[in-house]
Parts: sequence; C-alpha cells; structure tokens
Amino acid sequence: MYAQGLINADGETDETPAFLEAFQARIDAEQKIEPNDPMPSGYRKTLIRQISQHAHSEIVGMLPEGNWITRAPTLRRKAALLAKVQDEGGHGLYLYSAAETLGVSREEMTEDLLAGRAKYSSIFNYPTPTWADIGAIGWLVDGAAIMNQIPLCRCSYGPYARAMIRICKEESFHQRQGYEIMMTLANGSAQQKSLAQDALDRWWWPSLMMFGPSDSESQHSDQSMTWKIKRFTNDELRQKFVDATVPQADFIGLAMPDPALRWNAEKKGYDFGTIDWDEFWRVVKGGGQMNRDRIAARRKAWEEGAWVREAALAHAKKRAARRAAEAVAAE
Repeated sequence: MYAQGLINADGETDETPAFLEAFQARIDAEQKIEPNDPMPSGYRKTLIRQISQHAHSEIVGMLPEGNWITRAPTLRRKAALLAKVQDEGGHGLYLYSAAETLGVSREEMTEDLLAGRAKYSSIFNYPTPTWADIGAIGWLVDGAAIMNQIPLCRCSYGPYARAMIRICKEESFHQRQGYEIMMTLANGSAQQKSLAQDALDRWWWPSLMMFGPSDSESQHSDQSMTWKIKRFTNDELRQKFVDATVPQADFIGLAMPDPALRWNAEKKGYDFGTIDWDEFWRVVKGGGQMNRDRIAARRKAWEEGAWVREAALAHAKKRAARRAAEAVAAE
C-alpha cells in the first residue's frame, strides 16, 4: 500500500562515501536509526514522503467508512465501524508524529497534500455505494495493508517501526471484521451474496494496485530496500496477498474476478491476470471517481479546524508563560 509513497520519491543524497558506508554498516547490522542520529538526506526525504503518505491514507481512509456509520445494518455493526474509524484516526496521529521526528511539521505535510505535492493511497478514490463495500474494504484493503505493514515493524527507522507495531495489531481486527461482514453476506440471501460478489469484483484489482507499480517500474524500491525501509519488493508482497486471499474467497463461496487465476504447483502460488496499469496511473494522478471529493473533504476539515489549532497553540503558550512565571517566583 505505502510503496505508492515512493512514486517520484527523491532518494538522491550527497554525503561523502565514508559517511554513507558507515551509515549502511549500521543498517546492515540491524541497528535502528533514531531521530537525532546522523542520516543521509535521501534517507530522510524518502521516509518523510512514505510516512506522510501513509498518514494521509489513514485519515482519508476514514471518509468512505465514516459515511456508512449511520447506515450500518445493526447496532453491533455501527459500534464496530465506529471503533474502526476511530482506530484509523489514531493511526494517522501516530504516523504524523513519527514523521515530525524527521523535521517536518504536520502543517507542512497537510499543505503538501492539499496542494497536490503529496499523495494518499489510490484505493480511497473508489466509491462505496453498498454496505458490502465496507466488508470488502476491511477484508481486501486492510488485508493488503497488513501485507505491507507487517514488514514495516522491522523498518530501519525506529519511530516508524514502533508506530507500526500497534497499527498492525489493530489492522488485523479490521481485516477480520471485514471478512466477517463478507462471510455473513455470502451466506445470506441471494441478493446479499450478489452484493458481496459485486463488491469483490470491484475491489479486487484496485487492491492489487495498492502494492504499487511492478518491480520493473518501481524506480526507488531498490534504494529503500538497501536502507531497509522496505523489506520486500512490490511484486513479492502482491503475490503473498493473492496467495493468502484466494483461499479465503473460496471458503465463503465467492468467485475471484480473474479468469487467468490458476494455482501454480511449481512456484507454490497463484498465477494471476495482468493489472490495468493505465487505470492505476490515472487514479494516482487524480483521475479517480472520488479524488476531488476526498481532497475537498480534507481541505474543508483543515480550514474549519484552524480555530481549534490556534486556540490550542494560544493555550499552550499561556500555560508555558504561567509555568515560567511560577518558576521565577519560586526562586
């Protein structure tokens, strides 16, 4: 999912060979890099780009699901979905905080998103017209996210790796929640099963696109893997996701929308059809059905929340001044 954050990433760095060699030795020794440690500028820029895209994706990902909270079919479903949306808000907070340790402010990251200089995952630019879409998002989208995120728990940058530990635990619940929704629909009436199949048909290929471009087109993956920001290539993660998800669909009686899907005994994995990369790039570049709505919602929230940020800052300054005055008086 967050390999998309490396699209157009600038991993160039201009440090001396001796500095880069010493830094790489720490990486190869599996030492965590911390905020105050010396690091190549390219390493810092790559992390800022990837972590901010990850954070933006968590926040934007709240929008399609938040729209379904009041329309969920039962009180239990409403409560579970509300908890999931709350989790995603927390994930965004953890990740923005991790990115801030690299010297970028949350305001800068948000302004980059609103100005089109930063992206969020392309998956959130697809509409969610039925309740089954919420199940498909949990099962497929969060399932793909977990495939991406578990290796990030071993990312070489300490604050990012530590944030991912809790995020992955919560995402596993989200994936199970979505799969349980799809299972319930698939075992329900003919109409309910049809809704589940339709959602799978629409979300399957965009979910495969979440892993980013194919390895042959992913220009910055090699450097990210050398720095151990990433641990697997885009295609390796995509294959793991397909191999894990196809049996799950079979178990609940849903058919994968890929006539080329075949088990390959030699490689012990599934062969699958060709992804529509033209669609991927169109959506990444702003041509998805929901691109404008998502950015408009983020801009509205950012502008209408300005007074809250200003009030919090004023309160913090007043509190700091009061503490300073008390310290002087105590002397």
